[in-house]
Amino acid sequence: MALDRRAFLASLPASAAAGSASVSSPLRLWFRSPARHFTESLPLGNGRLGAMVFGGVQEERIVLNESSMWSGSVEDADLEGAVEALPEIRRLLIEGRNAEAEQLVNRHFVCKGKGSGHARGKDLPYGCYQILGDLRIEFDHPEEARDYRRELDLETAVARVSYEAGGARHEREVFVSAPAQAILIRLSCSRPGGLEFRVSLSRPERARTSADGSRALVMSGALADGRGGDGVRFAARLEIQAKNARISAENGRIRVENATEAVLAMTAATNYSRFAKLSGGDPVRICAEHQRRARRPWRRLREEHVADYQRWFERFSIDLGPGRSDLPLPERLREAYEKGGDPQLAALYCQYGRYLLISSSRPGGLPANLQGIWAEELQTPWNGDWHLNINVQMNYWPAEVTGLGELHEPLFALTESLVRPGSKTARVYYGARGWVAHTITNAWGFTAPGEQASWGATASGSGWLCQHLWEHYLFTGDREFLRRAWPVLEGAARFYADMLIEEPKHGWLVTAPANSPENSFVLPDGRRAAICMGPAFDMQLLRSLFAAVIEASRILNTGEELRRELEDKRARLAPSRAGSDGRLMEWLEEYKEAELQHRHVSHLWGLHPGEEITPEETPELAAAARRSLEGRGDGGTGWSLAWKVSFWARLGEGNRAARLLRNLLRPVPGGDGSVRVTGGGTYANLFCAHPPFQIDGNFGGAAGIVEMLVQSHRGVVRLLPALPDEWSSGRVRGVRARGGFIVDLDWSGGRLEEARVRSLKEGALRLRYAGRTLEREMRAGTVLVARPEDFA
Repeated sequence: MALDRRAFLASLPASAAAGSASVSSPLRLWFRSPARHFTESLPLGNGRLGAMVFGGVQEERIVLNESSMWSGSVEDADLEGAVEALPEIRRLLIEGRNAEAEQLVNRHFVCKGKGSGHARGKDLPYGCYQILGDLRIEFDHPEEARDYRRELDLETAVARVSYEAGGARHEREVFVSAPAQAILIRLSCSRPGGLEFRVSLSRPERARTSADGSRALVMSGALADGRGGDGVRFAARLEIQAKNARISAENGRIRVENATEAVLAMTAATNYSRFAKLSGGDPVRICAEHQRRARRPWRRLREEHVADYQRWFERFSIDLGPGRSDLPLPERLREAYEKGGDPQLAALYCQYGRYLLISSSRPGGLPANLQGIWAEELQTPWNGDWHLNINVQMNYWPAEVTGLGELHEPLFALTESLVRPGSKTARVYYGARGWVAHTITNAWGFTAPGEQASWGATASGSGWLCQHLWEHYLFTGDREFLRRAWPVLEGAARFYADMLIEEPKHGWLVTAPANSPENSFVLPDGRRAAICMGPAFDMQLLRSLFAAVIEASRILNTGEELRRELEDKRARLAPSRAGSDGRLMEWLEEYKEAELQHRHVSHLWGLHPGEEITPEETPELAAAARRSLEGRGDGGTGWSLAWKVSFWARLGEGNRAARLLRNLLRPVPGGDGSVRVTGGGTYANLFCAHPPFQIDGNFGGAAGIVEMLVQSHRGVVRLLPALPDEWSSGRVRGVRARGGFIVDLDWSGGRLEEARVRSLKEGALRLRYAGRTLEREMRAGTVLVARPEDFA
């Protein structure tokens, strides 16, 4: 949006600015009715605190979240003596007896204890991310409402509800402030003294709420530690300010009468402090301290919040053409899926992904989990944890490319926190140096395998996490960051170097035991198995990791002995190959697939997010990857569809990528658990449907949209590499590229008009458009303006 319009709105009184926001905007999600389910409500957050606004007329429900609401506690989940079974497991794999090897893995290469409880870990030591509670506001006016509107403004991170009831206009404005560390709610009524309501704070278990005077509620409690005692302690405090109104406490609620306007401030805290830079102190006291910051005038609170949010959000903008912003979001999703013709919806979805990342991941906090920070359950799906075989990594795919690199920091902190427990896991299971993390982790440093071999024995989690450390360096060129990351990278590389064995047919080095995440194959005797040697996913990942550590060693002038070891072993890793059917082989052997259209497509990691496979430099492998994608099909869970957008973008097939994006935006009904849906899509509030809600698809979809417009791998910045026909004209500002570049593009008629590339550091720029390349040496701060005729 134009700067002059923002300046104009900022100059208006708060009520006038809110009123002007009711017009249709390409950066608003809006509805004609209150939310019936969680997946219709509006998400707000400041990285630590989260809120879901339902917008009811007689009762407003706001689901409250705090990022460290984790049950469970630190545990030793490594199964002692596991390494003693390793030689026999490897012998069986070498002999082709995968089923017998898998039986041993299921006995010895699983965690000690109950692990994640097969995704039901709430009352186990593994724990679970949980809801903080519910804030409910009951209004004393008729349920019938006219001229209802509920919206979320992505430009300001403010939610609004407005309607007419009982002959008066009622308005609500809600945001979650990082400067104030509070959820802030402003209620108003057009009739003086016409605002009357009751407020309550509640939680389904392990909490009590009491009034603190007539204007405050305090809720406090402790989550289960998984051993029969108390774990993380938490508190929430709600304070109400309303001039010329009667305010009283009754039965654990606060009643407000004869008000015209009221401001509610909700603060929350826990004593969690394992690796995030959270307070770790007394939650009740911390809530009270935050309330002092929230007692300032509404206008000032709002201005500080908007300024803080926009310093992230305004780094990037995207315009893909016209759309139906005049339609409420559920109708818009349905029309776009059935009829197409709404390129603006893709731009909105991209910015929504950035909005969710800004709202759920801030420096010093915990990383975005499987639900970001938004959950309404005690037992969230899959424990609301961090899955390391794609999901948490996908959460951060938009970070670097859309100017949010600093928001990557919580993932880096999580990765660093796993080194110490992962070092013990590496010794206990593999007798190896370095450190390893498997498929899942939690707030307590879980690095052991999961409780079942078919999914839990994947040992590649730490390697994939390290790719994010290296990627951050590639985007920024920050050597101080690379020095910080070096011990983590070095330790991961040492582990995998020790894990490798020589397979007998070709003498290649391979991982063993291993699997291709969550997938399985059929043995010649008809039995199904998952455990194998050297799946393509592992080999591609290790080629990338070893190359990164080798280069980091040279840059930092350290680790020469390790560098030589990795150079030797990298050259001997099993290569990516096409099978007899022309598809890229997922396993070392050409096994029959148990599920042809499996949601995971891990053997194409080297196509994306890796850079091993490109149409220009490895055309045979790119063709094999294409055939694999054809075989997998255009269906899948939400995050799987999002990944396929980027796969097809890397293959330069924009229309196919757009088809996958359309499937990702398929409207999914329900959200209350009563509707059974096959395949992924999008809920009414744009949350990704796995189903159920899982936020990685939102982030992966946003990154995939950018991947269609700008790519930067193998030392080349590619412009409009996969532009679909339906985005024939548009512009994008602020795309970050590896090598330290910021790219702005304008195009029309499906052709580039102008590119502007600003360099953040000194170095070579190789710019490619339509198969032609422009090369320049760039200095920090210089800008290259390029048009189609400039490419040789």
